This record gives sequence, C-alpha cells and structure tokens, in this order.
Amino acid sequence: MKSLRSNRWRRRLLGGVLIALALFALIQAVPYGRSHSNPAVTLEPKWDSPQTRAFAVRACFDCHSNQTKWRWYSNVAPASWLVQSDVDGGRHALNFSEWDQRQEAELGEIAESIRGGSMPPWFYVLLHSNAKLSKAEKERFIKGLEATFANSPPRGGGG
Repeated sequence: MKSLRSNRWRRRLLGGVLIALALFALIQAVPYGRSHSNPAVTLEPKWDSPQTRAFAVRACFDCHSNQTKWRWYSNVAPASWLVQSDVDGGRHALNFSEWDQRQEAELGEIAESIRGGSMPPWFYVLLHSNAKLSKAEKERFIKGLEATFANSPPRGGGG
C-alpha cells in the first residue's frame, strides 16, 4: 500500500515538472522582451564631474540610458519581460542619452528616489551589487546631479 501511494506521488510530481517545463518552453515563444535595442546617443548632459557620470553609469544607465547592457537573462522569459518593461519605463521617465528631449522625471523626484532607496531598485542591486551606493555616495551623486541639472538642463524641458 505504501509503495502504491509513493508511486502515485512520484507520477504526479513528474507530471507537474513536465507541465512546468512545457510552459517554460512555450513562454519563450512570446516575442516581447527580446527586441533589445540601444538607440544612438543623441546628447548626454554636461556632467559636473566624471564622478557623477560614473555613479550614473554604475547605478542608472542600464535602465536610464541608451547604453543598456543586455545580460543573458534578458533573453529568457519571463525575466526578459520584466527587464524590457523596466528599461522601457526607465528610458521614458529619464534618459541620460537623450538629453535633447523632455525628461519626465524631475530632479526632486530623482533625488528622493536615490535617497529613499527606491532607485536603483532592490532587485536590480541584488543582481548587480556594484550598483549599490553607500549613503555617502548617494549624497555625492545627488549633489552632482543637482549641479549637472543646473548647468545642463534637459533641452526639451522637464527635470
């Protein structure tokens, strides 16, 4: 009796694993999330210092520029869907590569997001530990962004 239950349990587990694998394979056919493009950089801000730009590259550029580094997992659904959505949303709100266009995010929002820890997001920092900024680095970055925005506001307004 015990082995009969054990066999049923194993068959159900195997069936579940096979169904999960089939679904995983099937979702790879969804085209969204793999059209990785990095449009040309039209204009970058005139950074107040190389350090401010380095902070931006380290913590922001993957989602807030046209210089995204598309890592291997950005080709595998469902992660590819999340990455594409984050990059699309990030570029729409603030794009350091299109400084000649209107920027939706304003400097105060950007500073608060950095200071409050919502930017870069925890899940991004989990996969990219170099993006984590210390409290002192955050403050230097914010001061640098304030100077950059003051000396080089986005051409299309905003910010």
